[in-house]
Amino acid sequence: MRLQLRDGGVADTVIDDAVLILSELLSNACRHGRPLGDALAGDGDVRAAWEVEPCGRLVVEVTDGGGPTRPAPATPSVTAHGGRGLNIITALADDWGVREEVPGEVTVWAVVHDDVHDPDAGHRRDDFAARVTASSVSELSGLEFADAFERLD
Repeated sequence: MRLQLRDGGVADTVIDDAVLILSELLSNACRHGRPLGDALAGDGDVRAAWEVEPCGRLVVEVTDGGGPTRPAPATPSVTAHGGRGLNIITALADDWGVREEVPGEVTVWAVVHDDVHDPDAGHRRDDFAARVTASSVSELSGLEFADAFERLD
């Protein structure tokens, strides 16, 4: 993906965001979704795609066989080992959503950037910091600062 987008003239910072978004979507598909088709879990496929549309919009999507729930951002604790993927996507992407057009398939898509040909593509939006939220370590009662990180090992 990185090579294709770079060859297409997409800014490196937009590519970095697209690669991270694709990684998060693939991780979620492997962890929470079923494989496509009739394969047993762990033996099946997921489908990844990306495209710079003629209008310059970069879209990344991953399709799997669905799961018991639909993707939704979580609010993990500071010490949680996961649950941040869709929050990362929300912070980096211009938009994202879920599509279920084909029976037995769920596609999670993200618009990485509305116009990769815009000279400002790749510059963080002014609201970026406000879009990234997490609990403060100081909100954890009874833990010393270092203790919060020891639990991550």
